[in-house]
Amino acid sequence: MQKLRDLLGEVPEDLARQVFTHASWTARRSDSYARLAFLGDSVLGLAITAHIYPLLEAERYGAGRLTKIRAQTVSGPSCRNVAERLGVPERLRAAAPEGAEQTTALMETERVLASIIEAVIGACFLHAGYERTAAAVVEAFEPELEHALEHPVDYKSTLQERLAQRGEVVVYEVTAENGPPHDRTFEVAAGVSGAVLGTGSGRSKKHAEQEAARVALEGLEADDAA
Repeated sequence: MQKLRDLLGEVPEDLARQVFTHASWTARRSDSYARLAFLGDSVLGLAITAHIYPLLEAERYGAGRLTKIRAQTVSGPSCRNVAERLGVPERLRAAAPEGAEQTTALMETERVLASIIEAVIGACFLHAGYERTAAAVVEAFEPELEHALEHPVDYKSTLQERLAQRGEVVVYEVTAENGPPHDRTFEVAAGVSGAVLGTGSGRSKKHAEQEAARVALEGLEADDAA
């Protein structure tokens, strides 16, 4: 984490200010972190991909498995964890304009924390270039990568296997799409025979489906325990 913290400390003041500016705090959306998050999302994905590709042996890790590991490593919950270790909530609180009543709620929102850590990466990329930023990203996300390797998660497959035992098939439906094209969030419902078992949101449909499947599994486990 130290590399990313040091890089962020080098970022020019105007760029750093943009990283921690929510769109609702400025009259011009271009002054918020949205565009930097769009850039950082791509840098994050490439940095993790370039790191795990030579690291994991080809015979055991095909394209499909690599995709799942990367997706889990850079997921919303993972980005939130990194943001919290970097002290993003505190930086966001310090940057909030006077009277911003939603500051506390924003700091607790996974989407905002994930977007800001992506904005941090985007700003570092613009300032220091890819090589230094990629090295900092790999170090910062190392715990999340190790967890993805040791405890791979595929909630969709687990849910379908569970439902198959009852002769049921889960169907995923996009219920809403929020935000501009470059910062879109999808909301998805996982259902069986018209009944919604769980809902989830994410920066991609796949991530939202995984989150909906996770919530559905938690609901089924709670029912079994009752």
